[in-house]
Amino acid sequence: MENLIGDLDVLNPQDAEACETVHVLKDENTGNKRKLYIESYGCQMNFADSEIVASILQKEGFDTTSDIATADVVFLNTCSIREKAEQTVRNRLTHINGLKKQKPELLVGVLGCMAERLKAKFLEEEKIVDLVAGPDAYRDLPALISQVDDGQKAVNTFLSREETYADISPVRLNSNGVTAFISIMRGCDNMCSFCVVPFTRGRERSRDPYSIVQEATQMFAQGYREVTLLGQNVDSYKWSPEENNKAWIEKNGVSNIITFANLLEMVAKVHPDLRVRFSTSHPKDITDDVLHTMAKYENICKYIHLPVQSGNTRILDIMNRGYSREWYLDKIKSIRTILGNDCGISSDMITGFCTETEEEHQDTLSLMDAVEYDFAYMFFYSERPGTLAAKKYTDDIDLDIKKRRLNEIIQKQTEHSLKRNKLDVGKVYKVLIEGFSKRSEEYLQGRNSANKVIVFPKGNYKKGEYVHVLVEDCTGATLMGKTINS
Repeated sequence: MENLIGDLDVLNPQDAEACETVHVLKDENTGNKRKLYIESYGCQMNFADSEIVASILQKEGFDTTSDIATADVVFLNTCSIREKAEQTVRNRLTHINGLKKQKPELLVGVLGCMAERLKAKFLEEEKIVDLVAGPDAYRDLPALISQVDDGQKAVNTFLSREETYADISPVRLNSNGVTAFISIMRGCDNMCSFCVVPFTRGRERSRDPYSIVQEATQMFAQGYREVTLLGQNVDSYKWSPEENNKAWIEKNGVSNIITFANLLEMVAKVHPDLRVRFSTSHPKDITDDVLHTMAKYENICKYIHLPVQSGNTRILDIMNRGYSREWYLDKIKSIRTILGNDCGISSDMITGFCTETEEEHQDTLSLMDAVEYDFAYMFFYSERPGTLAAKKYTDDIDLDIKKRRLNEIIQKQTEHSLKRNKLDVGKVYKVLIEGFSKRSEEYLQGRNSANKVIVFPKGNYKKGEYVHVLVEDCTGATLMGKTINS
């Protein structure tokens, strides 16, 4: 993960897939006969979807396993954001082929964005694959598995205009028991020219807010103390109640059109001790109403992932991002004015996009200097089949130039991450304990409101508790300190 600067856990559903993050669902043994093994690649939306898949199949007689050797069904929940991400999945299938030779009855399925992009073609390209299901076809998995059990290949890549899985309670087998994710919407309407997401996840649709609040309430009762609201573009969340929801809307004192700012407030009101985060925001859609709602509630974390992609207006235009350099910098100014300089801000950047000149690359570097991000996800451009950019533009920047420009961006962000973290030394932050430090069980770690990881001696504290930590030192990725009495 050399292109990720900062110890950020919440990945951007569009571009962070390329970090090759892999999650495996944990063991669950309820006595069911068949074992399901799922590997999830890429963004947190995929990880959340895998928990939905586990919930659907649990009712069909499956337990989950973290040991692929004991599995009866193996699913890879895939990502298509970059060529490298897809190649990772193909390499993994080569390894699984060895397992299938030893266990011919093993059912191998591919889910998610790569399945949606390639559809039935996947069965031809990867001979060991028995089942292909897109992100909106998970309710059909029991029938698809039965079809494979009967000796046929099975495919469903239908994209829905309505599916949100709002009525399905995810099996929380990826979570640390303290933090978890709630999907609030699916799909994307933005059509950024470099992005395959609208083609693999379909049109944008928002989930019923009542089901979101209900899920957050249940999670708090189960001991969770932080939820992250997920969407490709959370700022465009919009829901209109149908007739049987009007009484509930009137009772809760919100308008018939519920925006993301309304939803944030509704979830924040579940309990003051339930932290609320969200990802991802779009610069053209984030509103001052959202920022003022964040400022109003202490338990809404002061952190915004606001992908810029490029610091040059011409490049932003051919990326079809819908804003200019000046517009973006005005949004940053609003964030700093309303939420203060301690608000964490992170970004995505793509260097070497089609026709990008050296001067336009320098504009990205100068924008980074103007903003000084806390974290960033940084990649060189990778052309994806079927996108607007692949159809309209030539990928004309040499790979060596892309890599050199990317290294300059990484170096710049490394400097900014350390500079921003040094500003936190000597300050006290409220930290939600998420577990042991990655390096030693003598230390605990958690995040502050700005999404920065803080490590401190464990003392007698436990996971899920809030503590106040005085920051004494830092690296570019982590803050270190000691607990104090609040």
